[in-house]
Amino acid sequence: MRGPLVVKRAFSEPLLLLAAFGSILLATTTLVALTMYASSIADAGVRRTMETASYRQIAATISAPVTAQTFPKFDQAVRAELGKAYTRPPALTTSFRSDSYVMPGQDGRERPELLRFGSYDGLDRHARLVSGAWPREAGDRVEAAISLSAASATGFKTGQEFTTKGRLDPRPVKVRIVGVFQLNDPFGERWAGEQLLSRGVERGDFTTYGPLMVPRQTFVARFATNVNATWTAEPDLRTLTPAQLRPMARAIDQVGARLKADGCGSCVAASRLPEMLTQLDTASLVARSTMLIPVLQLLLLAAYALMLTARLLADHRRMEVALLRSRGAGTVRLAALAGGEALLVALPCAVAAPFLGPPLLALVNQLPWIKASGVRLAPSPDLGTFLVSFGVALAAAVLLVLPALAGARRTYVEEQSARGRGGGRGLIERAGADVALLVVAGLAIWQLQHYGAPVTATAAGALGIDPLIISGPALALLAGGMLGLRLVPRISKLAERLTSRRPTLAPALGAWQVSRRPLKYAGPALLLTMAIAIGVVSMATASTWRASQLDQARHQVGADLRLSGPPDGPELGALGRGTAFAALPGVTAYSPGFRGQTEVSGESALLLGVDATKLGTLFHMRPDLSPQPVGEMSRALVGDQAGKLDIPGQPSMLTLRAEADADLPARLVLSDALGVWRDLPLGVLHKGENRIDLDLRALAGRTGKITYPLSLRGLVAGAPEGTVNLTLTGLSADGRELTTPRLATKVTRSTVAPFAPLPRPGPLPVVLTADLAASLKLAAGQVGPASIDRRVLQVKVVAVVESMPTTAAGQKAVLADWGTLQSYELAAAQLPRPATEWWLAADDTAPAVKALKSRPEWDVTALDQRELAAQLQDDPLASGLQGALMLGFLAALVFAALGFLVNAAVAARERRGEFAILRALGVSSRQVFGLLAMEQAFVIGLSLAAGTGLAVVVGVLVVPHIVLTGQASAVTPGVVLDIPWGATVAMLALVAAVLFAIVAGLARRLRGDHGQLVEER
Repeated sequence: MRGPLVVKRAFSEPLLLLAAFGSILLATTTLVALTMYASSIADAGVRRTMETASYRQIAATISAPVTAQTFPKFDQAVRAELGKAYTRPPALTTSFRSDSYVMPGQDGRERPELLRFGSYDGLDRHARLVSGAWPREAGDRVEAAISLSAASATGFKTGQEFTTKGRLDPRPVKVRIVGVFQLNDPFGERWAGEQLLSRGVERGDFTTYGPLMVPRQTFVARFATNVNATWTAEPDLRTLTPAQLRPMARAIDQVGARLKADGCGSCVAASRLPEMLTQLDTASLVARSTMLIPVLQLLLLAAYALMLTARLLADHRRMEVALLRSRGAGTVRLAALAGGEALLVALPCAVAAPFLGPPLLALVNQLPWIKASGVRLAPSPDLGTFLVSFGVALAAAVLLVLPALAGARRTYVEEQSARGRGGGRGLIERAGADVALLVVAGLAIWQLQHYGAPVTATAAGALGIDPLIISGPALALLAGGMLGLRLVPRISKLAERLTSRRPTLAPALGAWQVSRRPLKYAGPALLLTMAIAIGVVSMATASTWRASQLDQARHQVGADLRLSGPPDGPELGALGRGTAFAALPGVTAYSPGFRGQTEVSGESALLLGVDATKLGTLFHMRPDLSPQPVGEMSRALVGDQAGKLDIPGQPSMLTLRAEADADLPARLVLSDALGVWRDLPLGVLHKGENRIDLDLRALAGRTGKITYPLSLRGLVAGAPEGTVNLTLTGLSADGRELTTPRLATKVTRSTVAPFAPLPRPGPLPVVLTADLAASLKLAAGQVGPASIDRRVLQVKVVAVVESMPTTAAGQKAVLADWGTLQSYELAAAQLPRPATEWWLAADDTAPAVKALKSRPEWDVTALDQRELAAQLQDDPLASGLQGALMLGFLAALVFAALGFLVNAAVAARERRGEFAILRALGVSSRQVFGLLAMEQAFVIGLSLAAGTGLAVVVGVLVVPHIVLTGQASAVTPGVVLDIPWGATVAMLALVAAVLFAIVAGLARRLRGDHGQLVEER
């Protein structure tokens, strides 16, 4: 009898059981999908990081001095240890560099030019042959291949043979050049420690060419005379899972110690991979823990929605249960009936949810930021998903049973006496549980703000998820909603007073109904309030995250496009780089810049020098970081400028004549039309008349062009001791004499002879970060001393900013105008700062970036703000929370609509008799609808307003602290809460429209029921 009785009993209340089934199915499916999503997005994040990791980040190197005798033993030990450290054997490359050998024909020179030999496993995979073939073992004669740049510098050609001797090994080596090659990416990270191989020549005390690449066997046999060998492990980490990150990091970190223990005492291991894996493991943990926040919010909402349905079901059956109890049914029997009924609803949901989760995730794949990232979430049900599903379903069944058990002990008489008007205050409010819950939520949010992420250190010293922190937002939403319920009786009383004075019946009767039984409406109001709050918080978090990623990209780059690299190079010289960069397609504005670490009054700080007149176009600073607009700041930054003497025409040769009464080293400072300053060495001016010819074409490089006119700034000289008289007697460009002012100066330790007036002595206008300004005890508008590069000068603080673009978190910085900074340096007889960077503005940076990638010989690194923003937004670990938020947001709205529909339908059904009496008294169906609309409008309006206000409070307290970088570090610049009010208002309007449509449908149903009742009579 139990089975059939349970089924019959369940189908006697189809609406409530259907609502319970929908709530449990929605809860299990959404939570299973979120569980799958969190696991999948963490795996996808690890894979994406490993796929996009640079060679420098993943490569591990072991180096040791070897000889032909020790190399085989060391090689075997290194390969064995690296094989143990990685989950899959890495690709292992061995490289060597020989001692110095003398260039052919220079044996007798005191400072001969030198050659080096080398070997690199698999070089043919990273280079292409320009001519000839790759070397092989060839008996007594050594076959070698040489890079194109080294061949150009030495003049060696394919087929050429020569003999060389080592500076430490006098044995002659016969060499035959069999091939010339070109590296595929000569300035890539793979060759960061192979400057000679990438450039072909090194100039220092000695000029060295090479390396001449030979097979490994040849190198070990001929050149391994206690030379350095390097083993490089390049693992394939694309299949790495989050669980393998930390163990692999520890294993790789211990390789060096194990090799030393095995007898390779000189082995030195180096790798950035352990640090990267540890950081990635932390980021993966933080990402998963952060995604638990919407999971807990949804759990709380689902539990409350189910409890409302269970309470309605228990209230509807309270007399039935009392009658069963009066006829001998015990508590166990009633519990078995309620439990069987709950399992009848919950078990199908537990089975179905794991299969409904993947299709739901397929919809998440269509979200723009998930779709753009290339991440495709296609998980399949496993044991874990079924455990989650059955766990949630059983918990839901328990919640469905509890209200029934709570009323199972009452007798029929007790139930009759309990019916009637409810009190104005609920049990939770009377006990003060809502206030206590608010205190706990406040503590959890305080910890989140303190730790900066929902993880803390465990007792074992590792990182773990803190349950209190991740539950903080959910508890805050619940506590805030429960506190809002305290307003229901008060607002309903106020509404009753206001509407009772009006002649209209429906508003007065509706307000009276709410004020008479406020707790009847408190449950649906709390459900709607929490759902709306979760929805708004979800939208605000997603919007804040996307805005923060754009802010991060703009802050890190500082401009639309920032180019960095050496200020001088063989292809593009110091005065050729700007011309090439300004001509890039799409570039609309440009400025040379200096960016480098410096010391400011004992503090390590970043010094930025950019053309202040172009800050408004180039400089990307978020407005809230500075109390002054960038335009106003740029005008105040421009100080007095040094004068200049323009050189007419486009000369390629400059001849300078000068007299000195003692030997004196000197340098000429000039600039081009783009604002790039450069100093040219004049060598040592000897006593008497000196003539120095300067080749200006070298300043452009091999393929660069100078932007004319060139301008002379001054002569900078320094007397080693005493005072030296220096006089400029003449200057000519391409043989044409120039009219110049007579320069005659007395040179002491450091002196400048300007070609035009220098700026008046005065403070240097600067912009400081807040922490640096505090260290210097200077505020905006103040003037004070500061030591920059150990040289004390007066500075005027134009503005104080919270964070300077291009700086990392907590990095102090100072910004100055490029021209003003150079002028002050010249006035102090200091050499000009090189243009280490170029800041460019472009509406579309893609063509410029494409052009730069086609010219690797320019040796420049491009930082593209749009490309960086796309990378940040495509990072699964960084953007993963947004997908979870959207899932939770949609589920919350469905829960709200479902809960409201069930509560409103049950309430309307229970009051059919009341409405029939009103109709019999002459109340029109329109007035009945107005009465019902007034009651539900109170719930809807209060819930929308309270939910939005609660979301704003929780958003301010929580959202900025859960928006982190993909590496789980704090965001720079700081996160600014972004509530998309347009989308929020549209969402609120849509929810209100759906809920009022439900009310209209119920009113129409009541009117139909009344008409049917009249016909029957």
